[in-house]
Amino acid sequence: MNKARLKKLLILNLPYVLIGLYATKLGEAWHLADGADMSGKLLHLMDGLSAAFCSPWPSFVPADLLLGITIGCLMRLVVYEKGRNAKKYRHNVEYGSARWGKPSDIQPFIDADPWNNVILTKTERLTMNSRPKNPQYARNKNVLVIGGSGSGKTRFFVKPNIMQCTKTKGTSLVVTDPKGTLVVECGKMLVAAGYDVRIFNTINFKKSMHYNPLSYIHSEKDILKLVTALIANTKGEGKAGDDFWVKAETLLYIALIGYIHYELLPERQNFATLIDMLDKMQVREDDEDFRNEIDDLFDDLAQRKPGHFAVRQYQKYKMASGKTAKSILVSCGARLAVFDIEELREITSYDELSLDTIGDKRTALFLIMSDTDASFNFLISLAYSQLFNLLCEKADDEYGGRLPVHVRCLIDEFANIGQIPNFEKLIATIRSREISASIILQAQSQLKSIYKDNADTITGNCDTLLFLGGKEKTTLKEMEELLGKETIDTYNTGESRGREVSHSLNYQKLGKSLMSVDELAVMDGGKCILQLRGVRPFLSDKYDITSHPNYKYLSDSNKKNAFDIEKYLSRQLKLRLEEEYEAFEVSISDNPQDDEALLEEWTDSTQLQAAGYGGLL
Repeated sequence: MNKARLKKLLILNLPYVLIGLYATKLGEAWHLADGADMSGKLLHLMDGLSAAFCSPWPSFVPADLLLGITIGCLMRLVVYEKGRNAKKYRHNVEYGSARWGKPSDIQPFIDADPWNNVILTKTERLTMNSRPKNPQYARNKNVLVIGGSGSGKTRFFVKPNIMQCTKTKGTSLVVTDPKGTLVVECGKMLVAAGYDVRIFNTINFKKSMHYNPLSYIHSEKDILKLVTALIANTKGEGKAGDDFWVKAETLLYIALIGYIHYELLPERQNFATLIDMLDKMQVREDDEDFRNEIDDLFDDLAQRKPGHFAVRQYQKYKMASGKTAKSILVSCGARLAVFDIEELREITSYDELSLDTIGDKRTALFLIMSDTDASFNFLISLAYSQLFNLLCEKADDEYGGRLPVHVRCLIDEFANIGQIPNFEKLIATIRSREISASIILQAQSQLKSIYKDNADTITGNCDTLLFLGGKEKTTLKEMEELLGKETIDTYNTGESRGREVSHSLNYQKLGKSLMSVDELAVMDGGKCILQLRGVRPFLSDKYDITSHPNYKYLSDSNKKNAFDIEKYLSRQLKLRLEEEYEAFEVSISDNPQDDEALLEEWTDSTQLQAAGYGGLL
């Protein structure tokens, strides 16, 4: 038994020990009372008590001590039984204990370094340290932001947290930019802070870097993940058709992408090649033996590598009859019709985003999408799906489970980017890899419409909820339930008229929602509600963006700070037609001596300088 427990036990039982000691006075009074028998003793008992209590010390006569111990134990037993069977009263919290949080409630969760915090409200912050000294204050950095149109999701949350990361050495950013304005307003500041800014623009492909989803395929499981994400985000509007056609399409995509990845040169590994292969897959309903070019390719591959992954999938697809195969091809063509756009083919021909390196150094990736046209939003979903999987695998394989640079994903208009496969599992596991996601929605019903039953799992893995305002019923009802009820005092007055007038006054306690649906609907536009797991909710002012030290570097403060995307992207090394380049052809012979001679020739400094590579020596 430790000292603290022993001390507590002694303090709790000390009153009963004192009662037992003083109860020995009863035995002493009985001895001191005059009388030869019991009746005589009872007559003079008061005299005996007076004599016994003349001394402050208890009686140490064995019979008196036994009596005292018995009385002390009986008192302890009575108190124990009373306590066990006592009625439980919760005074002033009978109907609920909800209240608004105080500064002292949030203080343990705020880092002493102001730059090492996630900005939530004007007065509340959350430390970026995922492993604080006291584990009870550890919270994940996943944030669920809900706010209707015009509530200030970008101004009061996204921009302040972008500015916040410029002073942090170990934070990368992945930002969804619905209108393409964030990169213009914040890009110059990030470049000046040493960030490697990357841009994927689905609104204007001329102001975008190239993104090739097929360049991140390294194994069969990567092919399956890519096809799953592609199918989930290109199903179009309305009810889904027969599951058979989706599975048949999946088989064909896996087979073709598998062939592209394993058998073609890197420069041919893109969606343009996939579309070209689909175009060459001619099928005749009346001729089951008809062979197209792709059939010949897979036949040749089957002869060379009978157990090839792509061959096995293609053989399953070929089990379909001519009519069925034609229907499958029509469905594939309709699904990938967007790649008939030449600009999209070109933008996905090779990759410049390097998604797998975002956790290696400070990087800011802006994913620009249209807020009016969702035709190309599936590319954003593919990018996020590959990003989470790539970073988790890299953290486990190369960095012992944690990325050296924390990756913050500020996903604005989360419901409009499409469905990220297995996101309910990813958001639960990315925390330990130094990855966090801020999910920004207009209403909570948007999340349920896409992720169905998994929506509650996603929200449950966000330790922080920030409500900026809105009037969507589902969101308001859930917020009311989440805030809880408080106990209030009420009184009713009554008046009865007859021959005589009588008045009555009745006091009672009731439970009232901390904020009801109607109160939430008319909440002040400058106010917001913050709910952090394990902490009372806060009714606070929204963050004042102009109070941030880095606000002066935004184009909001000075138009001269606007980021020129075209100028930034034009700095990339490109071959120019007017310049001359010297090319060398190197062949490897069977003779090692000849190879050494060729190597010496190739490394000759004169030739390298003539070719324009002198600076690389």
